[in-house]
Order: sequence, then structure tokens, then C-alpha cells
Amino acid sequence: MSSSAKVIPRDWLDWPFFEPRHRALCESLDRFVMSGSLDEVDHSDVDASCRKIVRALGAAGLLDSAVVAPDADAAAIDSRAICLSRETLAYADGLADFAFAMQGLGSGAIALGGSPALRAHVLPKVRAGEWLAAFALSEKDAGSDVAAMACAARLDGDDYVIDGEKTWISNGGIADVYTLFARTGEAPGARGISAFVVYPDDPGFSVAERIEVIAPHPLATLRLRNCRIPASRRLGAPGGGFKLAMQTLDIFRASVAAAALGFGRRALDEAQAHAQTRRMFGGTLSDLQMTQAAFGEMATDTDAAALLTYRAAWRRDVQKLPTTREAAMAKLAATETAQRVIDRAVQMFGGRGVRKGEIVESLYREIRALRIYEGATEVQKLIVAREFQKARAGLVRT
Repeated sequence: MSSSAKVIPRDWLDWPFFEPRHRALCESLDRFVMSGSLDEVDHSDVDASCRKIVRALGAAGLLDSAVVAPDADAAAIDSRAICLSRETLAYADGLADFAFAMQGLGSGAIALGGSPALRAHVLPKVRAGEWLAAFALSEKDAGSDVAAMACAARLDGDDYVIDGEKTWISNGGIADVYTLFARTGEAPGARGISAFVVYPDDPGFSVAERIEVIAPHPLATLRLRNCRIPASRRLGAPGGGFKLAMQTLDIFRASVAAAALGFGRRALDEAQAHAQTRRMFGGTLSDLQMTQAAFGEMATDTDAAALLTYRAAWRRDVQKLPTTREAAMAKLAATETAQRVIDRAVQMFGGRGVRKGEIVESLYREIRALRIYEGATEVQKLIVAREFQKARAGLVRT
């Protein structure tokens, strides 16, 4: 998508969810996209491209929305700013959205639970785009079921020794710092997991495999064999890692929906432009009632998903309330909607839609992963149902 990066047309910034500073952020994001920083991104070399994009985002000050300063309150990160950033960057280029998101996700637990020394060492480098960050949570048999984690860390004097593997790790193999979660055994299940900062040059750390996926992104399986790190690199309390992971994901989960919105809006705009110029049956594709009906559904569904997304972010930022249900609804609606919108756009393009290198073809590959990572659609449905039932149970008089 980088060869034709575009600025997202916005007609929703007057919604009551946003403040003047959000409009100013959008102006900065638009200047970044229009500067050509994404035009020369080589998607055949994702490692170099991610580093280039992150450096550019850092130089433009745009990572400040996702990565806090060392002395700042990590819980004060503005979810609406992250969502606007991801929607804008996803519209312009999928790899740019990925690079931005990982800086925040990979450093979030450090900001929340790191010592002052650790925060001062890591956060400025990630914030400036000098270091790439990664979030190493998933394992082969512990994806949605994090409590099944097998990677373990044992305390040995003033060090922890970590053994195990992590897989499907974004920025795996190229990150300069990893937030890694391992079982420390303070209690059964999720209560016995701790979080650590691991560097790629730590002894016993290695990249076991690079993983190629349909939309090129840096992914890897990590292997840790007697990986010894100082105990000072534990984040938060022993056994508090799962809580840190959930706090981090709570900050960023609604932004996955925002990225899907960016992909969906780009597909909608590309389809509209194509339909207006595609000659057929004595007119254009856009003249056909079936096409107009499709656009009506695509536009309505996209705005509905956007309302859910920014409601979740606003609820967290302004009302300071839990957003477990709202963020799950947003991710569920936005990712599924974007998949349908993009699929319909591909159909409108006809043969061009499946030609490698076309924007809608790239979007088709980009959107598919969003329905899986950070909680698959099926998991979001379970979360929504659980939270709905809890809320209704609380209203029952006894």
C-alpha cells in the first residue's frame, strides 16, 4: 500500500468523543502521510521497512501517543489518540499501522510495571523510534488461553533463569527489547505468571524461526534456554504478569478496531473511485442500483463500527470506566465489518481485485489477521456474552 499512501478523509471529527487536541493530532498525522515518509516503504523487506517507519514516526513525535515518557503515568495514555493514529496509518499503509502499534504494545507493561531505572533506560529509546519493541505473550498451546502458558522462569539468586518458547511474536527477530511473560508459579493458572524485560543479546535467547504470513510482517518464534537475566528486570510483583498483560491489552484493544476501520475506509474509498470510472452497460458501475445498495450497507456498517470503537476509547479516557465489554464489541464489529467491506470492494474490482499489488488485494490480506490477533472474533463474542450476563445479573433484585 505504500506506493500510493493517502490521507484519510474525515467527516467524523465533530463527534462528541473528540477534543481540539485530537484534531491537532490528526493534522500532524496527515502531514506525516503527505510528507512521503511512507511512499518508499519496501514491503518485500519488512525488517528494514519497520525500522525505517518507526524512526520516521519517532522523529515526527507521533510515537508520543503510544509510548509514555519515563516519568509519566502509563494509565493516562489517551486511547482516542491511539485509535486515531492507527486508523490514519492503516488507511495509508498497513505496515505503518503495525509499526506504530507495536511500539506501544511492546512497551506498555514496562511503563506500567517497570522500575524507574528500567523505564528511564527503555522508554525514551522506544518513544524516539531508536528501539523496536515486542510483546512476547503467545505460545504454541497458549494463545487465547494464556493460563496454559508453559514458558517458565525460576529465581536463582539475584537472577531469573527462563526456559521455553514464544511464538507468533510481532517484531520477533528484529526487536531491541521484549516484554516477555513466563510462569513463575506463585499460584495456579494466570496468577502464577510474571513479566520480564529481555534483550536479544541475553545469553540463552535465540530466534528459532521466522514466520511468513499472507500480509508481510515481522513475526518469529523465540527460544529461551537457560536465559539468565537480572531479577531487577522483572516488571511489577511476582505473579503479577498476567495483570500487566491485561492492563496493556485493555489500553490497546480498541485500537485494533481502529486499524480495521482504517483498512475498511480505504477499501470503501477505493471501491467508490473505481465504480465511478468503470464503464459498463452504457454508464458506470456506480450507476447500478446494486452497487449503490452495496455502498449504502458498507458506509452504514463502517460508521456503526466506528461509533462502537470511539465509544470504547472515550469511556476509558473520559469516564475512567472498565471497557472490557465495549472494547470487545468494537473489535468484534470493526474487524468483521472491515472484512465484509474489503471483500465487497474486491468483488467490485472484478479481475483487478485479485491481482497482486492492487490496493484492495493488499487490504484483503491485511484485514484477515485482525480477526484473530489480540483475541479472535469467537473470543470477543464470549467476552461480550459474559459481560452482558454479569451486568444483567447485577440488575436482578434478590
